[in-house]
Order: sequence, then C-alpha cells, then structure tokens
Amino acid sequence: MSPRQITVLGECVADAFAEPASTSNELALRVLPGGGPANTAVALARLGTPARFLARLSGDVFGRLFRAHLEASGVDLSNAVPAAEPSTLAVAELDAQGQAAFSFHAQGTADWQWTAEELARVDLSETACVHTGSLALVREPGAVVVEEFLAAAAPGSTVSIDPNVRPLLVHPDVYRARLAHWCELADVLRLSEDDLELLLPGTSPEQACDIWHAAGARLVVITRGADGVLASLDGERIQVPAVATKVVDTVGAGDSFTAGLLHHLGAHGLLGGRLTELHLDDVAAACRFAAQVAALTCSVAGPNPPWQSQLAQPATADGV
Repeated sequence: MSPRQITVLGECVADAFAEPASTSNELALRVLPGGGPANTAVALARLGTPARFLARLSGDVFGRLFRAHLEASGVDLSNAVPAAEPSTLAVAELDAQGQAAFSFHAQGTADWQWTAEELARVDLSETACVHTGSLALVREPGAVVVEEFLAAAAPGSTVSIDPNVRPLLVHPDVYRARLAHWCELADVLRLSEDDLELLLPGTSPEQACDIWHAAGARLVVITRGADGVLASLDGERIQVPAVATKVVDTVGAGDSFTAGLLHHLGAHGLLGGRLTELHLDDVAAACRFAAQVAALTCSVAGPNPPWQSQLAQPATADGV
C-alpha cells in the first residue's frame, strides 16, 4: 500500500556547527539546514511518503539553502510562503557523546509570522496526517494561528505533535500551559525523555502517558535514547529497544524517529482518522522501524536522515 500524503507545518532552522579555523581568533561554522519540522518532512520524503512542508522560507542565503535541501529530498513546497523576514539561526556545540546544546538567533525571524490567511489557502483533502510541533506551536505571533489550523485539520486528518521543548527560547511554562490543549487536538504525541523532564519534572514516563491520555492523546511515544522507546496506546504499553549504532551526533534523531513512525503507520493504512484501527502490535512494528531510521541518522553528522534504500544496510554496533 502506498502511503498517503503527510503535511508538516513548522520551522526551518540554519544549524551552525563550530569547526577548526585557520587561526586561534577565528570561529568557522559549518551550516546545515535543520529545524525539527523540516527534518521530519525531509525524512518522510526520503522514506517514500509524499511529504508537503508548510513553511515560511526567507529569501536570504539560509532560506535558499533550505529550499534547495528540501526540494532535493523530494519535499513538496507548493504551499511554502516566500517570507520577507530573515531565517532562524541555531549555533550548536557538541559534547563528547555527540549531544548538541543550541544557542538561538530567532527574534523576528520568518518562521513565527504565520497568518490565518496564509494557512487558509492550504487544501488538506489529500492529507492523511498533519504533523507539527517545536517552536511553531509556542512562538508568537503565529502560534495561535497554527493551533487553529490543527483544530480545523483534526476532523479529516490524523494530528501528530512533537513538543520538542527549547527552554533557551521559550520557557517550559509556556509549553505546559498549552500541552493539555495540544492533547485534545493530537492523536499522536511524540516526545523525548528530555522533553518529559522539562514538561513534568519528576514524573515517570508511565504516569506522564496516563496524564496525556486523559487529556485526549491516543498514542503517546517517549523516546529515551539508548534505553529505547516507551509507547502507550490508550494506556496499553510496550517497550522497544534502541538500535545499536556508532553515534556521530544525535542531531535530528528524534525528528527522524517521528518520520519513521508516521511513515510506517501511513504505509499500513493506519493514518487518516482517529487511529481507530490501530493496535499495539502495529505500534510496536512502527516503533521498531522508527528506531532503525533514528539510528541511521545518529550514524552521520547533522540532521541527515536516511533514504529508503539505506534501510537495508545494518547499523554498525560500535557504540550507542
């Protein structure tokens, strides 16, 4: 079965990584196209799902980089908005384990300026799933417009949300205040254990799943790095192990996991409604596939998700 279209809404961010410079008083930056929603759209398209990306793309040098990258991966940009504002820049520092800490340059940038008129032009009649999250859901002035778009999409499409909490830009209290409403809108809530600690400090993953189910989310998936995945469908839970791989860095791994999860569900005809036909075995299979996609992303530098053809290549189990 060929997967139906998934529409992704959110930001595209220039991820800048420090590299050795020719002199001690210089800093060289290698810039890669990133941003959680953009990474997810790219990963979906590379896996073979028709992926449309709703973005506000600047005409600056970074915006041109984003557009070329997205189009080269097969992402549909027919509803992308040409934006006058500059692109968002994130500067990443990697630790010894490949974990990235970001500093953001995002004031007044293109990604957060959504208007109701821009999103009213979007036809969702062919869309099985709408996925969003990250800063697009919390940065003003566009955040409320994005929520309204999700509410309008929910009757006909599966809604997927990844909070992807960025405390350096937006205080976790802002996410906490809106999370219950997101669960009312969402069929799928995917987040990391770091997100969990920021949103519900000291709460176990199992307790958090129950809280979010009660608020309305049917499927909650918490990724836990080397400890694998906890997935909960209406309170029925399953643990899926991580795929061992040699980690270069973890940038974009969660976004790739989300894409793998949605791609697998879509390829099996399980997206397009309220997940009424979804069973725990389906969730387990989708999570196993998504873990493989995430592992391949960790095995290369930056947010560079795998193509479908690469999934036949086993990951190298030199470290997790």
